[in-house]
Amino acid sequence: MSIDNYRHYIGIGGVPKHDKAIAYLWEQRLHRLMLVVALLTLPAFYLEITEQSGWFRHLGQALDFVILMAFISELVWMLYLVEQKSLYLLHNWLNLLIIFGAAISLTGVDGEWLPLARLFRLAYVSLMIARLLGTIRNLFTPGAIPYLLGWATILFLLAGAGFYWLEPTVHTYSEGLWLAFTTGATVGYGDIVPTTSATRILSVIIVLFGLGILSVTTASIAAVFIGADEKKLREELHHDIRALHAEVLQLRIELQQCKPKPTDALAQTHTQPVQPPR
Repeated sequence: MSIDNYRHYIGIGGVPKHDKAIAYLWEQRLHRLMLVVALLTLPAFYLEITEQSGWFRHLGQALDFVILMAFISELVWMLYLVEQKSLYLLHNWLNLLIIFGAAISLTGVDGEWLPLARLFRLAYVSLMIARLLGTIRNLFTPGAIPYLLGWATILFLLAGAGFYWLEPTVHTYSEGLWLAFTTGATVGYGDIVPTTSATRILSVIIVLFGLGILSVTTASIAAVFIGADEKKLREELHHDIRALHAEVLQLRIELQQCKPKPTDALAQTHTQPVQPPR
């Protein structure tokens, strides 16, 4: 199974093959923007499960509205550009689920349906994480290491602020940053631990992203060394091919020199004496 087929099955296939060039162009333009929009799902989910009312909850719903409008706009615009509209929907069914999840999150379900609503929101966040993982395939390259380190720094800074904001046992931002680092690195010294439901859920998210970033960084570093060996092997192979081409060309020249010219063969036939008949 090819990578493209795998992406189709998980709903992030993108523009189908042999479609308009402008569709591929806009897909690349919207890639980074939708990546940022997908990242907004985490603070939106975080704000809606803090058991707090007021502007915390309203801010989470506002982020859900931004996510909903962004994905609807992307879907409508791409459907306008592509020729194979039904195939585009089939290959990008994950976007439809994300739009549905964002719409459900905006309903603000309470009461006896609250646990089910939170379970659905958690599934919605998982879908967004799947969308994110599908868009970072270009990070498995040697040049992606600075971007990975930058994303890791931003993640830990935001997580430190989250722990400082919501964890009662964290009294300073440095302690929140330390808890974020030990959680993301899966060290777990135990000097500071999450004690509330919100910070525990945040810890799960940080662990998942921490493991993902660590794995991708390790793969990128390995790609540096593997890429150097492959580059050396390609250079040696190209050198051998050029040498073989030169030898074949020299053999052709020598063969051409060894063949008698047609004018010489004709001259020899004319110079030979004609034997008289007996």
